[in-house]
Amino acid sequence: MLRQKKKSFLILRSAHTAGCVSETVELPVTTMPTACNYHHLLSSTFVIQIPNKFTKHHSITVFKSPATNIFNPILGCSKKSSMDGPKKTSRRSPRKYGSSRKSVLRKTFKQEQVTFTAPISDDPVVAIIGGGMSGLLCALQLEKRGVRSTVFDTGIHGLGGRLGTRMIDPSMIFDHAAQFFTVSNPLFSELVDEWSHKGYVRESVGVIGELEAGGDFFPFPPSPPRYIAVNGMRTLADSLLSQSSMVNVVRPCWISSIEAYNGMWHLSENGKLRGQFDAIVIAHNGKCANKLLSTSGLPLVARQMKRLDLSSIWALLAAFEEPLPLPPKAIGLPFEGAFVKGIDAVSWIGNNTQKLSNSQKAGPHCWTVFSTASFGKRHKVPQENIPNATAEKVKELMLAGVENALGLQSASLQRPIYTRVQLWGAALPTNSPGIPCIFDPLGRAGICGDWLLGSNLEAAALSGISLGNHTADYLKSGGSRPDEFAVGLHDEFQVLEGHDIGQFPGLESNKTPVQIGA
Repeated sequence: MLRQKKKSFLILRSAHTAGCVSETVELPVTTMPTACNYHHLLSSTFVIQIPNKFTKHHSITVFKSPATNIFNPILGCSKKSSMDGPKKTSRRSPRKYGSSRKSVLRKTFKQEQVTFTAPISDDPVVAIIGGGMSGLLCALQLEKRGVRSTVFDTGIHGLGGRLGTRMIDPSMIFDHAAQFFTVSNPLFSELVDEWSHKGYVRESVGVIGELEAGGDFFPFPPSPPRYIAVNGMRTLADSLLSQSSMVNVVRPCWISSIEAYNGMWHLSENGKLRGQFDAIVIAHNGKCANKLLSTSGLPLVARQMKRLDLSSIWALLAAFEEPLPLPPKAIGLPFEGAFVKGIDAVSWIGNNTQKLSNSQKAGPHCWTVFSTASFGKRHKVPQENIPNATAEKVKELMLAGVENALGLQSASLQRPIYTRVQLWGAALPTNSPGIPCIFDPLGRAGICGDWLLGSNLEAAALSGISLGNHTADYLKSGGSRPDEFAVGLHDEFQVLEGHDIGQFPGLESNKTPVQIGA
């Protein structure tokens, strides 16, 4: 609660919650922020700058924990805050912001840092928000360490995130997100060998390469091997938890609120309580993750998530009654797909029929086409409600791009018997801190995802495994040494390089690398 005592002082009283000290701090007005220290105050988590509605001046809120005033390597300051329950809000209703980047950023900077002081339970449970590759492997790694978890995922058709497969009918199957993956890390190689032994994945035997406008095809060598899921990429995600006993899955579920209270995280979906947990993992990204974190009490985690830039990619699913004519250099080859160069509307074309059946069987012939990131940015619309006119325009432009890529004459491409366009509004990361995971031990919260290491399935898997181990180590330590477990809260981001549809270790061409999303 904040009020003005005199012109020369402001008085702050911190709320009293379990494990917190309630105290009054007098601040002289002369300590108000100036232009020279304004940026420092915004980047400090123990100082929150807000407009004072009752005076002309600004007010500064400082929270102090029972701990002594020593430098905190986690927060990067000499004052800690402590909160095991929700703080009382101002008497006046807080200003309501939308979910724009600017408004979410303002909320992020206003947040108090949650600091749990309650002991960790003997049988802790972790909430994992996001059921893609990273979240699923985090859950499985926690299980290996004896820790239970619940995975919340928004998927209606299944788990997987970018491991997306659409089955229109048994003869029409499309991988409409991840197309394949490669292996470069020894730990991931062991995992893929295990998946292969269980029949989840297999090596792809077809040919891919680069395809330039006009139909000039350059096949890649067979090494390194490329891997695909046996019946579409989503089946890999569905198979991963088939033998787990300590992982609960809740879907479709859209977690809309996370709140720290009485030493636990309370998760809700549109006002409906979905459970309470000892720790949380954010295993998704984009505007929904930013909105969730903007009022979470995790300002450092929210700031790192907010630094992430994501591209937008259009996906076109098209089925044709007859096989498409291939470029001269691809004729006679088991052509599975190509990275397309020099065509704005298309960055990848993939033949699902060839990939999944190992043959050009009788129709329909199912193709997945991805746009470039620049095309996606120019034609971006709300992905939840794509206007029909936009969908039709994008479809025609992408089909014309396919025609150009294959070297066909204008208007000679056969009309598809089925089409569907989808906008991946938060498709792939364009920058990364280059670390396996982020963990805030004060708030008992972590982040995993491919974007922390790169832009591929291998990065997602390694990130999930890393955070699972790190979270288990923290929980088993009892939380008594939080400073030892802070990871990635201040790391800077670097630009990623690769294809518009991601990175494929060992498969990069010898041409000059391009910036993702450029």
